[in-house]
Amino acid sequence: MSEMSRRSVFLDEIGLGPLWLRRDGGAGLAGAELIKADVAPAVEIPAVPVPQRVEPMASRVQDNPAVSAWADAEPVSVPQAAVQAGISTAAMDWGQLQKAVAGCTACGLCQGRKNTVFGIGDSKAKWLFIGEGPGRNEDIQGEPFVGPAGKLLDNILLAMGLKRGENAYIANIVKCRPTDGTGRDRPPAADEVAACLPYLQRQIELIQPTVLVALGKTAALSLLGLDPATPVSKLRGSVHRYADRPLVVTYHPAYLLRQLGDKGKVWSDLCLAMSTYANAGE
Repeated sequence: MSEMSRRSVFLDEIGLGPLWLRRDGGAGLAGAELIKADVAPAVEIPAVPVPQRVEPMASRVQDNPAVSAWADAEPVSVPQAAVQAGISTAAMDWGQLQKAVAGCTACGLCQGRKNTVFGIGDSKAKWLFIGEGPGRNEDIQGEPFVGPAGKLLDNILLAMGLKRGENAYIANIVKCRPTDGTGRDRPPAADEVAACLPYLQRQIELIQPTVLVALGKTAALSLLGLDPATPVSKLRGSVHRYADRPLVVTYHPAYLLRQLGDKGKVWSDLCLAMSTYANAGE
């Protein structure tokens, strides 16, 4: 099966069909005259145009009052005690970092975990996908994004021409499963994020990715330091910066399982990310 045929199948499977192709048969996305491929779509969505060049964040803020409103907001501060409780990761290599995460007791999440979830993928990947934190299945298996949401993420990666272990790395904001008093999953608290974020920051330094993709609200707000009330819809459609790298925000795969109609929005976000990646090589 050709690469284009494979991509068509995966797009169709995750409800992002029909695949759009150039009339001359090429596989390029930017600047193409688009037609529908002969693939029956699982969900009817309009064609998603791919930006030709990513505008600097400053120009986006100036030209968009809605973006300016949240961009000018004061970042959320995290308790300094939580930051000080974390282990210094600055000089750690990959093995030392994994060992530090496995034995971490910097916040209360360590008390209820079965396994830490360090991350998985290519340690020199150009793409880094960041979620919220482990759920029940991830806590049991010690691997991020398993179960239905993980399968959907894998299909999305394949539609982008990526896969786990090949030019893509998958991690979370926190490495241990956050649960409430009833044992159900919950978003991590600010002090938990602060205690765990140095591990992710060191992963970014070691991996040296070209593009970061924040999957869901917790990942986006934790990385950008925005007010917890900021909706993901305010962050989509723009290229942000984190650790001096472009960051694109989209919905979490678990959210998509509940809101199938938003799959087209996610593909639009990923087209922006792919355009950003292409521009980064110029």
